[in-house]
Amino acid sequence: MSYRYTLEDLKTLRARGPAKSKFGNTKVVVDNIGFDSKREAARYNELKLMRNANLISSIDVHPVYSIYVKDIKVCDVVLDFAYTVFKDSVPVHEDVKGKDNALSQLKRKMVEAYYGFKVTIVK
Repeated sequence: MSYRYTLEDLKTLRARGPAKSKFGNTKVVVDNIGFDSKREAARYNELKLMRNANLISSIDVHPVYSIYVKDIKVCDVVLDFAYTVFKDSVPVHEDVKGKDNALSQLKRKMVEAYYGFKVTIVK
């Protein structure tokens, strides 16, 4: 069974405005890059300052890591940032979290197991 929206229904839906996010975060755009929260955008600005001070190398924003099991692609996991610390050439992979839920914990563990690196949580 399908429902047909009337013009009045559509006007009512439009008047409500955009849906609120699950965790109450506000999407932000910095340097033409979309971020899911103000916290994530603030961390990006911190990393830019660190890069400008030659503490870290280039910042990879929203790197995608594909997970395969027996040559079957299971999912893609998108972290927030990846960069390398100049001092000891250590790559860092970060995920900015206000609230760490079970799904993000599972995806993080899959990336760590598959790729062999630690994902740092930034709160």
